[in-house]
Amino acid sequence: MSRISYIENFEQWQASFFFKQEVKVRFSETDMFGHLNNTVTFTYFEEARMEYFKHLGLMQRWLEANNDAIIVVADLQCDYLQQVFFDEHLYVHVKVAKIGTSSVDLHYMITKEDGSVCYTGRGALVQISKATGRSLPWSEEVKAVLGQFQEVE
Repeated sequence: MSRISYIENFEQWQASFFFKQEVKVRFSETDMFGHLNNTVTFTYFEEARMEYFKHLGLMQRWLEANNDAIIVVADLQCDYLQQVFFDEHLYVHVKVAKIGTSSVDLHYMITKEDGSVCYTGRGALVQISKATGRSLPWSEEVKAVLGQFQEVE
């Protein structure tokens, strides 16, 4: 797995996830070859990311009507390691890899029921102002929440 640029030590990286969201592959998510369509992994990343932020108590803050801050995806990538088929149960793991001034780099790992890794991924999210569209620095409180389970290098 040395080809994955954002993972230095795979075993250490894999062991540092604490949050996971279960998903079941629906028939509509498969392609004509019978395996999970390559675009669906990004939907799984999004679903798990939102649940992760809810778990941390951050999603509720961003959804408050009087809150000017929102998060947007700046980039997102996925590495495909093995095929996945209809009706399989998967676990989408999410963790904070790096916290910037107004951004956060999240890492993802999707595993099958047997624990084998089928996908890995990473993506940067940026907190911006709804009013201006410009980046907004994280508050110290949000940094602390994001950092509580941050991957240690």
